[in-house]
Amino acid sequence: MRTLVLNAGYEPLSVVSYRRAILLVVTGKASVLADGGDPVVGPSTTVRRPAVILLTRYVRIPHSDSTPVSRRGVLRRDGHLCAYCGRSATTVDHVHPRSRGGEDSWENLVACCLACNNAKGDRTLAQIGWALRITPARPRGAQWRIRELEKPAEQWTDFLATVA
Repeated sequence: MRTLVLNAGYEPLSVVSYRRAILLVVTGKASVLADGGDPVVGPSTTVRRPAVILLTRYVRIPHSDSTPVSRRGVLRRDGHLCAYCGRSATTVDHVHPRSRGGEDSWENLVACCLACNNAKGDRTLAQIGWALRITPARPRGAQWRIRELEKPAEQWTDFLATVA
């Protein structure tokens, strides 16, 4: 079981093991905001198993806001829906083809179904008269910096609702 760590500003910092979270709580560096199930029983004490902890002092987020481009990230950003027709997407497409100077960037890659990808081929949208259903942009927020937030635990939802 993993534990979500929030800084004093309630921003997600990372996800740690429940053992690391208990150590932070016992040493007074964090407090438990949400329980994660069965308590941990030691020889002399019983400690709640934390699902979400809050650090007692402010910790600056050291991450830059630049998320590296990946196929998985583009599909996730676009909700696994084709940017051209709206069907289920299984691949990515360069809006401006690489052979014509297009680059691998968040603004040039979109999720795409195989049929649309084959139909578009090596042409620009203007050449075939298509339009994008979405405007591709760089994703921002803690959900993109912390990998475990892709499929968050049920106890984390209240604390991640304020993060965008």
